[in-house]
Amino acid sequence: MGANEFRFFLSCDINSPVTFRIEKLDGNLPVKKSSDSGLVSVAEEKKPELYIECALYIDGAPFGLPMRTRLKTTGPPYCWNELITLSSKYRDLTAHSQLAITVYDVSCGKTEGLIGGATVLLFNSKMQMKSGKQKLRLWQGKEADGSFPTSTPGKVPRHERGELERLEKLMNKYERGQIQSIDWLDRLMLKSLDTIKDQESSKHGSSHLFVVIDFCSFEHRVVFQESGANLFITAPIGSTNEFVTVWDTELGKTNPSENKQLKLARSLDRGIIDRDLKPSNIERKSIQRVLKYPPTRTLSGDERQLLWKFRFSLMSEKRALTKFLRCVEWSDVQEAKQAIQLMYKWEMIDVCDALELLSPLFESEEVRAYAVSVLERADDEELQCYLLQLVQALRFERSDRSCLSQFLVQRALQNIELASFLRWYVAVELHDHVYAKRFYSTYELLEENIIKLPPGVNGEDGYQLWQSLVRQTELTAQLCSITREVRNVRGNTQKKIEKLRQLLGGLLSELTYFEEPIRSPLTPNVLIKGIVAGESTLFKSALHPLRLTFRTPEEGSCKLIFKKGDDLRQDQLVVQMVWLMDRLLKLENLDLCLTPYKVLATGHDEGMLEFIPSRSLAQILSEHRSITSYLQKFHPDEHAPFGITATCLDTFIKSCAGYSVITYILGIGDRHLDNLLLTDDGRLFHVDFAFILGRDPKPFPPPMKLCKEMVEAMGGAESQYYTRFKSYCCEAYNILRKSSNLILNLFHLMAGSTIPDIASDPEKGILKLQEKFRLDMDDEACIHFFQDLINESVSALFPQMVETIHRWAQYWR
Repeated sequence: MGANEFRFFLSCDINSPVTFRIEKLDGNLPVKKSSDSGLVSVAEEKKPELYIECALYIDGAPFGLPMRTRLKTTGPPYCWNELITLSSKYRDLTAHSQLAITVYDVSCGKTEGLIGGATVLLFNSKMQMKSGKQKLRLWQGKEADGSFPTSTPGKVPRHERGELERLEKLMNKYERGQIQSIDWLDRLMLKSLDTIKDQESSKHGSSHLFVVIDFCSFEHRVVFQESGANLFITAPIGSTNEFVTVWDTELGKTNPSENKQLKLARSLDRGIIDRDLKPSNIERKSIQRVLKYPPTRTLSGDERQLLWKFRFSLMSEKRALTKFLRCVEWSDVQEAKQAIQLMYKWEMIDVCDALELLSPLFESEEVRAYAVSVLERADDEELQCYLLQLVQALRFERSDRSCLSQFLVQRALQNIELASFLRWYVAVELHDHVYAKRFYSTYELLEENIIKLPPGVNGEDGYQLWQSLVRQTELTAQLCSITREVRNVRGNTQKKIEKLRQLLGGLLSELTYFEEPIRSPLTPNVLIKGIVAGESTLFKSALHPLRLTFRTPEEGSCKLIFKKGDDLRQDQLVVQMVWLMDRLLKLENLDLCLTPYKVLATGHDEGMLEFIPSRSLAQILSEHRSITSYLQKFHPDEHAPFGITATCLDTFIKSCAGYSVITYILGIGDRHLDNLLLTDDGRLFHVDFAFILGRDPKPFPPPMKLCKEMVEAMGGAESQYYTRFKSYCCEAYNILRKSSNLILNLFHLMAGSTIPDIASDPEKGILKLQEKFRLDMDDEACIHFFQDLINESVSALFPQMVETIHRWAQYWR
């Protein structure tokens, strides 16, 4: 959506009943006085029994039946939190529709005691429907007046509004998502808001009563319009030269002539004739061009008609099925029925194309079920490559226990790694308020089926297996507690490390030896028995991630990093893509020595990473002056070029090439020498993927991160090794371009996720990814294109200046 674009619904189009929530009554009720002495004894005092009556008035006249809440006796505050649904619908409202709220107390006996009333308009001065929380001041002793203008407005007059009213208005915007959420700042704000409330209450007393109601919120703003009215009434055209806006009432509507022509052309009666139709040479070229389109491209009307016309002759072309299904008019029952019949007779599509059929573009349950049947052909390793996206695709299903959900659970029952990762991927999404029920249903289904499993080879039954997975969550909760304790320690990093080891040796000593082994969340096939306190430490950074060493049953160990306070879902996605691309390259016999270390987000602000022994390039250059000197230390060879063994040098060149290509395609940003790591055997790899799909906090970033120190380690820009590096880059780029549809489909399935760089603008992000593949070029042209990119990146001067500034910042951390 553009910066100046305003999306909205029209009130006349909403066929739902008017709904709102009565939340609470704030303030102290007036003291009841007896008729004799004017005082009330403690024995005579009765608890108030309150209810609220809500009535809708349209243009000053009552409309529909009034509704009442249940009785409330406990307070103050008196909280109902009750949903009220009126008989009237939003489409019936006028611009002067208002809600009359009256509070009664029936504790007096048969006669109802009137507490007060207030009235609120449903549309504001801009003719937009009010949404979110509204705090109405009651006129005590008066019934709500529904006439227009009203004598009991619930809105506090402007001259009486103070700081509290201003903050409550902003709070309402915050709750509706109109103000960006910043966790640490929000906590401070909410704490200050409570303080201001107390100060205002003590300053002005508590003589006023307020009713808090919560109006229904829609996806977009609701703008008032009467049924059948023009959206804009333009001013009469005068003799001036000013531009005037003329509203086209037919804009966006279906052209009946074109619609009729399309239906005639696609008439199902011509099915018999269509079976014998063969495309001409020109039509065949047009069809082939359409079949090469990426899955992100929308088909034009002519292209859709062309595919429909020759659908029978395309049935042997498996690539054509997804394009054919996109040109079906699914609202036409007969056409949809024939499309489903043809789908099952079509040449079986590949697994990567089946992923496209699970995207939000396809709503038909039959189509989605067909896609799942194709996925059944994938082995466990391939399925694990797509598991993260398949869990996200549950958002686009039509039911909670869909074919996709049942398929994932059934495959998880056969493989403990799939079961563990599926459980974590689903558990993390339980925080999504919109789809929490959908993901919880899958979580329940997984739990029910695992518990029913019979004992396996090692004697572990389904219940024990599920408990071993649940204990992973308990472990992460304890690690979160440790991280908080360590962060609260004042002093340098060494003091925090001492505190960590003290906790593991004292209060939390049960973590050093588990009662029963736990499956490692990162590698579920590996059992861990406890933490080795003496080998555990933490990193010197703002979040102080823990580096923990775990014992394994065979007296071995495994190391991992636990991070609290950082959203690792984006890192998890990027590393999954590195793993997938590494697999695609190896299938073409190109091993670029990549390091797709394991990452698992266990929440929206916590997770685990596999620890790979390595050093950052910043540290290496600081201690050894050059990458060559560092590699000479571990793999010396006096007779080899640069004094490094040929194997080590080749590993370094290959890994540099692999990550240069991958970081370019994924648009990885914020690259500096501290998040480029190098292992002792020469494998270079990237970490920390806070910016992807072209986002970068630094100005003028180069297309790829290729610093001059890396080029110098290859012998300089004129050496044969640098030429070999460029050759690896171009070969890898062209291999990955062949799988562009698979990668684009996987990102399209992530469109509904709440990962920051994707959720901000999914369509734009996917289009940026598509641009990186340069699908408009052939392989030869891409070789020249990528070589130019490499040269441009190496000669970039500005990133070197930024790198120096970053090193200064790291020094003072």
